[in-house]
Amino acid sequence: MSSSTSRARRDPGGGLRRRLRAALSYLHELTGEGAYAAYVAHAGRAHPGAEVLSEREFWRERYADEDANPGSRCC
Repeated sequence: MSSSTSRARRDPGGGLRRRLRAALSYLHELTGEGAYAAYVAHAGRAHPGAEVLSEREFWRERYADEDANPGSRCC
């Protein structure tokens, strides 16, 4: 019996769950849902003791910056 066959018997559907988690993680990053958490983590590391924006303030500033500096986007 090969190791992949025995692994499949121990964890039926494990590969599917792993791929689904990876796809959801990708979509999470693609839509920007992780942006605030990444900002908070960065602010804590790079600027300890500094006040962190609320999530609402973060998104306001982010969208205002995107409107002011459109870069290359379709609309």
